[in-house]
Amino acid sequence: MAPSLSTLSSPSSTFPSSSTTLKPFSSFSTKPTLSIHFVKRPISVSATADPPPQLQTFWQWLQDQGVVSAKSPVRPGMVPEGLGLIAKKNISRNEVVLEIPNRFWINQEAVAASEIGTVCSGLKPWVSVALFLIRERFRQDSQWRVYLDILPELTDSTVFWSEEELAEVQGTQLLSTTLGVKEYVQNEFLKVEEEIILPNKQLFPAPITSDDFFWAFGILRSRAFSRLRGQNLVLIPLADLINHSPNITTEDYAWEIKGAGLFSRDLLFSLRSPVSVKAGEQVLIQYDLDKSNAELALDYGFIESKSERNAYTLTLEISESDPFFGDKLDIAETNGLGETAYFDIVLGRPLPPALIPYLRLVALGGTDAFLLESIFRNTIWGHLGLPVSRANEELICRVIRDACKSALSGYHTAIEEDEKLMEDENLDSRLKIAVGIRAGEKKVLQQIDEIFKGRESELDELEYYQERRLKDLGLVGEQGEIIFWETN
Repeated sequence: MAPSLSTLSSPSSTFPSSSTTLKPFSSFSTKPTLSIHFVKRPISVSATADPPPQLQTFWQWLQDQGVVSAKSPVRPGMVPEGLGLIAKKNISRNEVVLEIPNRFWINQEAVAASEIGTVCSGLKPWVSVALFLIRERFRQDSQWRVYLDILPELTDSTVFWSEEELAEVQGTQLLSTTLGVKEYVQNEFLKVEEEIILPNKQLFPAPITSDDFFWAFGILRSRAFSRLRGQNLVLIPLADLINHSPNITTEDYAWEIKGAGLFSRDLLFSLRSPVSVKAGEQVLIQYDLDKSNAELALDYGFIESKSERNAYTLTLEISESDPFFGDKLDIAETNGLGETAYFDIVLGRPLPPALIPYLRLVALGGTDAFLLESIFRNTIWGHLGLPVSRANEELICRVIRDACKSALSGYHTAIEEDEKLMEDENLDSRLKIAVGIRAGEKKVLQQIDEIFKGRESELDELEYYQERRLKDLGLVGEQGEIIFWETN
């Protein structure tokens, strides 16, 4: 049966991920990978000759509060990205450049200690912090006013793109992910509006709209730190001005949580420079080495030119209608997979090791189904690591290639058109992201197609299970001839 490409929405408990499903050779699909954690991102402010007044006020506030001193090795300033951290002196590799005490963190603890802490106690962490940010933003007397005043209205994240701009990523996994995220955030807003905001108007006197909620979501998605000791989500003023550099290839030791002193219960967020920096230069870090360009575009509103940032996620599924569903599921789970499996294909890199065995398992049927019997249960994954039969191998090649062609037909431009557009140095920032994303996805799809095209051309030369078995029994010679034993 010819495969068909379909898109399904599959929100998770924290953030959504849009998925499409490869049901055993009746449908094929792809799913964008959406990592569910928050990381930092510089604010998007148009660069000017002098620091904006809000930034000067913010810097003075930090000094008045004792967060930084005149001896601080860095200061906020205008950079090509907007705002960033500038070295005031030469900084050595792994040198601490900032230490921010936890009284200046915005996290669940800050929400709990606020006037809305009680009503927010049962909410998802990001939702409660989002409500806190929105409420403080409306309060002119907020202790966070000077920080909130330097936050952007939006970023270049695809969540904030117009319909016309999103049309430029037609056919991409990024588009389906973006739409899934927007739907998820909107549903979360409607839920929290009904359950928290409207019943507690004394706590939320100013009208809160979905645009406000999206703003807070964008701030958290792009600026919050995660993977910290005991902290799942935290905004750290000043530290979140640190910008990303694609030239920094390590995430190690860029930041940590540590005690403020031997007899203090306070905690400090400590930020280090992963490389040496000269006075006057910008201090930079690596945001996340594992993110694809689609994830960078969704989270931060930028992409990189490195080929390994281009990825395409294949989603394979063992259909419940498969007559061997139970056996196949048992084998998949025994080998660390499941009914649905996601495989990230990265441009210029080999296929994930488990992809081909899983494909062969999903396609297994007919005369090859004997391998699903219990006597093979402990060895079948090893057998699936090698071609099972010509029919099985031909099927997976045909389905994958057809699916790649179907996916490629969903884009409204050719790679050659995209590459020509990328030569334009004056290309709008969002259009540049769109062109880079769709070109990268198409290159990965072409790579996948070429790999399976090559496998198709080798079908007659491959050694299949039955041949290997006969050799093991000594019934086939080195040249493939069948050996007949004569009896006296």
